[in-house]
Amino acid sequence: MITIDSLSRIPGVRHGFFTRNGSDETMGQRNCAYRAGDDPTTVDSNRAACAAAVGTPLSHLVTVKQRHTADVFVAQTPVAWSEAPIADAIVTRSVGLSIGILTADCVPVLLADTSGNVIAAAHAGWRGAFDGVLENTVREMERLGAQRGKTVAAIGPCIGQASYEVGPEFSARFVERDAQYARYFINQKADGHSHFDLAGFAADRLRETDIADVIISGHDTCRDESQFFSYRRSVLRHEPDYGRQLSVISIGAI
Repeated sequence: MITIDSLSRIPGVRHGFFTRNGSDETMGQRNCAYRAGDDPTTVDSNRAACAAAVGTPLSHLVTVKQRHTADVFVAQTPVAWSEAPIADAIVTRSVGLSIGILTADCVPVLLADTSGNVIAAAHAGWRGAFDGVLENTVREMERLGAQRGKTVAAIGPCIGQASYEVGPEFSARFVERDAQYARYFINQKADGHSHFDLAGFAADRLRETDIADVIISGHDTCRDESQFFSYRRSVLRHEPDYGRQLSVISIGAI
């Protein structure tokens, strides 16, 4: 798993951006998404290993049904996957819970107040980041008692700008909202295609909330097949499906 020093230094907080662990199969042995076609018992085992690494049992790992929304779920007690709500971020102040987000190119973000009292995990694809999921997450953390000036965020492995080619209609959507957003698009081609900096866009959305620090891991999920699942890579190869890696954060252990 990949860890970020700024989060690791917070007393009581444990976290990890988990990888596919180098499996050479299409979805591999470390897929953590139930809908990706793996045997549910295998997915349970993979999730349990991730939860154990941050000090909780599988029964206390909370994930949500992600739909590229800007919605935030406040977790207070363990929630079974079958009862999980539709949301794309989770916030908690409950000791002994771990909260997790699944990704395969989208941005996983783990956040914590440096007091160790409030944590969050957010899934930010371009649409969620565009629609405000990260701002909503920070706002919900603050409502639970976090202080923006003491909150740090880590952006985990996601698709890199060099791998993320988009069409002109995509960049137009961003520039129409704010002309300054043009800075997230480089290598413009004659047909209007360019490369989008998803991690940079997400990082700036977080910085504009006035939190203390934002760290970008810098890993490109599309390029590094040995460590990460990638939606875009699977599409380019015409593969039928793809795995998802899990990113988890917890307060305390049980």
